[in-house]
This record gives sequence, structure tokens and C-alpha cells, in this order.
Amino acid sequence: MNGIVVREDEAFEKALRRFTKTCERAGILSDVKKFRHFEKPSEEKKRRLNSSKRKRIREEKRMTYRTVR
Repeated sequence: MNGIVVREDEAFEKALRRFTKTCERAGILSDVKKFRHFEKPSEEKKRRLNSSKRKRIREEKRMTYRTVR
């Protein structure tokens, strides 16, 4: 179970942002969205392929940026 400890002098908005970040890192929101409705196997395959393409492009950009510097 994810949770955060709210500090004494911390604003509510900042604590809420930290909580949402921890939920994102844990993958809770993506699980909720995934089970919200049925996804056909072909749609799931398409989604996974697109996400892997985006990830590969992002990594390539990082690598070219690192080699240039």
C-alpha cells in the first residue's frame, strides 16, 4: 500500500502531488485504467507496440544527446 507522511509545514497540494507521484511510480493508476473496460487482444497488442516504439525513440534521443556532449 502506498502512502506518504505529511510534514508539519507542508501544504496539502504539495503532499497530494507527492502522493500521486508515488502512485504513478507504483503503477496503480495504469492498473486502474487498464481494468476500467475490456480491451480486445488486438488493441492490447497495438498499445504495447506503440508504447515500446515511444520508449525506443526516447532512449535513442537520450543516447544521441549523451554522445554529443
